[in-house]
Amino acid sequence: MTSLLLIAHGSRRAEANADLEFVAAQLRARGHPDVQPSFLELAEPSIDGGGALCAGRGATVVVMLPYFLSPGKHVVEDLTAARDRLTAAFHGVRFVLAAPLGGHAGLIDILEERAASGLMIDDR
Repeated sequence: MTSLLLIAHGSRRAEANADLEFVAAQLRARGHPDVQPSFLELAEPSIDGGGALCAGRGATVVVMLPYFLSPGKHVVEDLTAARDRLTAAFHGVRFVLAAPLGGHAGLIDILEERAASGLMIDDR
């Protein structure tokens, strides 16, 4: 079984963390039955905790999906380290780190759509 470990930074704001639950639900609706949200910091479950949940449900492959835009420190260093820890902790489970979102052509489409709609967050 393949699980998707969806990883965001984490926030003290519940509504920010809820966004990851929305994304996970959308992935499940598109035919990915085992999607586990997790967070680098400030929210639970942690990446290690989320990976353990996936392994506990019988995953043999866990695709770690960074919900990050660029290959910055968190993706290159922190998520790589988490992958290595999980691999060492769960023998027989393959943890694979996918690329971050940035650079994907679909993001350009989203930016154009947002610009055209004039969707803005106004906190005045």
